[in-house]
Amino acid sequence: MKIHGLQKMTLLDFPSKVAATVFLGGCDFKCPFCHNYEIVTGKLAPVMDDNELFSFLEKRKGLLDGVVVTGGEPCLNPGLHDLLQSIKNMGFLVKLDSNGFHPEVLQKLLSEKLLDYIAMDIKNSREKYALTCGLPSLDISVISKSIDIIMNSGVDYEFRTTVVHELHTDSDFDDIGSWILGAKAYYLQQFTPRDTVPDKHLTAPATDDLIRYKDIVRKYVPNTDLRGVDAYA
Repeated sequence: MKIHGLQKMTLLDFPSKVAATVFLGGCDFKCPFCHNYEIVTGKLAPVMDDNELFSFLEKRKGLLDGVVVTGGEPCLNPGLHDLLQSIKNMGFLVKLDSNGFHPEVLQKLLSEKLLDYIAMDIKNSREKYALTCGLPSLDISVISKSIDIIMNSGVDYEFRTTVVHELHTDSDFDDIGSWILGAKAYYLQQFTPRDTVPDKHLTAPATDDLIRYKDIVRKYVPNTDLRGVDAYA
């Protein structure tokens, strides 16, 4: 398996854990605000293969608690199961980041106890989901199925939304809140414009807007908070 990126240590990506973050290439969404678009499109060359990754992790035993596997969309990779099994066999906890468009993969990984934490993106309200993913259409029931699987998995999890000024409104967050009613945790992440983002016209939301969106969702998910917002304490 080709590994398209490796962050050797992070204190942020895996809550309460010291972890390494592994990036896998490819994605079935084309989000115009994607920060990892070069990984999605394959323009960014792989940095190593899985054997090199395992060699790195072997040297980090006792230093790292876990490994975050992200992308791109990891669930697209046919070698994901074996990768996670190998990481678990080395004694590491596993966190998976996913867009939720492959509920059958999530179900299989959960049934085999290969996941210790799941972070799933909620791109937008149901009505605007395909638009926000950069697709002409999308079967929203697939996303709903993943939400249900994760919320009933017994595994620690979070839902999260990258908030973009041009794409999100109050009514969107009211719909998102009702969609994930009773979820364990939900985070709003502030979009940051970068040169690698596909749509260079997109801008970050105001902090006041983010706080208002947070308060809207808290009616449905009490543990809702902001992440990556400098002006917010």
